[in-house]
Amino acid sequence: YGFGSILYYVLAAILFFIPTAFVCAELATGWPKAGGVYAWVSEAFGPSVGFIAIWYGWMLSIAWFPTVLTFTASCIAYIFKPELIHNNHYMIVTMLSIFWIATFINFLGMKASSWVSSIGVILGTILPGALIIGLGLTWWYLGKDLKIEISWGSAFPSLKLSNMVFFVGMLLSLAGMEMSAFHAREAKNPKHDYPIAMAISSLIILSVYILGSLSIAFVVSPRDVNLFAGLMQAFNEFFTAFNIKHFMPWLAFFAAIGSLAGINTWIIGPAKGILASANYGFLPPWMHKVNKNGMPVGTLFVQAVLGSLIALVFYFMPSVNAAFWIITALTVQFAMVMYVLIFSACIRLRYTQPEVKRHYRVPGGKVGLWIIGGIGIMTSLWAFVVAFIPPAQLNTGSFLFYESYLIGGIFLLTLPALLFIRFK
Repeated sequence: YGFGSILYYVLAAILFFIPTAFVCAELATGWPKAGGVYAWVSEAFGPSVGFIAIWYGWMLSIAWFPTVLTFTASCIAYIFKPELIHNNHYMIVTMLSIFWIATFINFLGMKASSWVSSIGVILGTILPGALIIGLGLTWWYLGKDLKIEISWGSAFPSLKLSNMVFFVGMLLSLAGMEMSAFHAREAKNPKHDYPIAMAISSLIILSVYILGSLSIAFVVSPRDVNLFAGLMQAFNEFFTAFNIKHFMPWLAFFAAIGSLAGINTWIIGPAKGILASANYGFLPPWMHKVNKNGMPVGTLFVQAVLGSLIALVFYFMPSVNAAFWIITALTVQFAMVMYVLIFSACIRLRYTQPEVKRHYRVPGGKVGLWIIGGIGIMTSLWAFVVAFIPPAQLNTGSFLFYESYLIGGIFLLTLPALLFIRFK
């Protein structure tokens, strides 16, 4: 989106990020039970709907794995041979190898898992993040040629539907605030302190996203940018221009480590989260299995198999870019259904359980809750529908296959949950 990405990020924050943070804070401080999303939705609509909510939360993480695995495989390619990012066979073999190795690392216990995550977040997230923003600001300060137009007109891109398809990916990148909501009760004055914390974190998160995105756009043309390897493309351009390209393999290595840390964290978190519903009889006994290290090997194995099957789309799409996007679209759809249930649960519980003490309440009373929760519901439903539209900027191949993959993916990954409910 070039310079117009600023507007899109701000819209994503107003329409989705902030409503999610406020609503989840009320739920987390009112019902601070183990299970999170499952507990909240169950209180509002019953255990079966709660199970659907947590199941969709698990499915969105499973569908998300191939997208971040794509980035990891592209980082590894930049260590040895950047051209490999366009090779579907290299990408799928590397992705699945990383995924299963990370899964088996988690079999070893939380100590091994956390060790990988701690090192990875420093080397692969903080360092590359600060570096790409620093290089972008330096590039702009030196008056170098920019690949995007910076003007008042370019700050307001077309809001037509075909141009806004990638916007749903921005919403996905701002998902996850339900995790921070669990800490709302730890504030001395949640009603006062939590909104301030949200404002500060929103500014930090949006600044990092906007400055990072603009840094990439400064040196990589919108026509040439790669959805999954744009960061590495930008580093390659910066390093070449500043005659330090010999550092590129090291940077790619660090970014790969950081990505692996993210994968590692998300592998164990959702797999343990779904076990909260096992106490209520929704999962078959073999999925309850825990090894001697206390790790949920049953759900970890199912997760690895399903994630691998979703990744096989790389063999059927015309490009890695197209495959990356269709998996992102599927992830968005699972996420948005879960968030519709979260927003709806908060509204319903304000009426059905008004006596429950909430250390934080969405401001504005019931009217404020309806406005904020309603915005969240409408945005989530809109994103769910728009994700079915192939982006005009990408060659996604057969329209029939595109729609069949999304509809079939939703149906096939929802079916087990319905069967588990039926045979609880």
